Amino acid sequence: MADYAHPEVLVSADWVEQNRDNPKVRIVESDEDVLLYDMGHVPGAVKIDWQGDLQDQLIRDYITAEKFADICARSGIANDTTVVFYGDKSNWWACYAFWAFKLFGHDDCRIMNGGRKLWIDQKRPLSKETPSYPRTNYSVKGSDPSTIRIFRDEVLAHLKAGKKLIDVRSPGEYTGELLHMPDYPQEGSLRAGHIPTAKSVPWSRAVNEDGTFKSADELKGIFEQECGLNSADEVVAYCRIGERSSLTWFVLTYLLGYPKVRNYDGSWTEWGNLVGVPIARGAE
Repeated sequence: MADYAHPEVLVSADWVEQNRDNPKVRIVESDEDVLLYDMGHVPGAVKIDWQGDLQDQLIRDYITAEKFADICARSGIANDTTVVFYGDKSNWWACYAFWAFKLFGHDDCRIMNGGRKLWIDQKRPLSKETPSYPRTNYSVKGSDPSTIRIFRDEVLAHLKAGKKLIDVRSPGEYTGELLHMPDYPQEGSLRAGHIPTAKSVPWSRAVNEDGTFKSADELKGIFEQECGLNSADEVVAYCRIGERSSLTWFVLTYLLGYPKVRNYDGSWTEWGNLVGVPIARGAE
């Protein structure tokens, strides 16, 4: 991990096993499949659901600062806690939760490299017990969300300015053949395609078969040599609802050290339904 720009945000399964009883560390599982946690999780890990916990159920947005503080307090997370996220799908949702925690300004967030799959593949211990921790007095620090999040009007301005866009969905979604990934319900937007000028870099290219992230040199080969990005670029990453692009945001921001990367969480379910915005189809 030493070659990454910010190796401190990535921890190994060994590190988690050695620190999971550390009161200054809280392990958090966040999955697409909400049933996985109950089937067995890293002992001591708490569950934070990307949808039920972190998203407002009436407004398409994130929960309030007060609700976020309550989630942290009930999970035994204090302001100085090291929060280590892991999950299924090579840490898509873990990166999404990491990104959401950064929106609220939590300082020390990390990802367990390899996620849930590697932990199980290595036959490490699993527990079905839901842990209980003393409630904390969490105070939301807050952050400038405009540094990591972007809204549709800003995306349109970004596009008109000729700045860089990365579409991390599957090739079929990018070309307009599909509205969602293969084997998922084809719903969510009226039109298929991609934002004009966006480069196609499916999120999965950033990870290995075992769920760990590719090396810094391999990532530079993909994003810099193939796509022409450089660390001075302002980059917007998007997918369908902002979860796959959270992983790419994490890769560009922390593993390659790009300082100006934003996640468009409205993504294609918003852009593909907007009136009056341009789209493109085919392998641009």
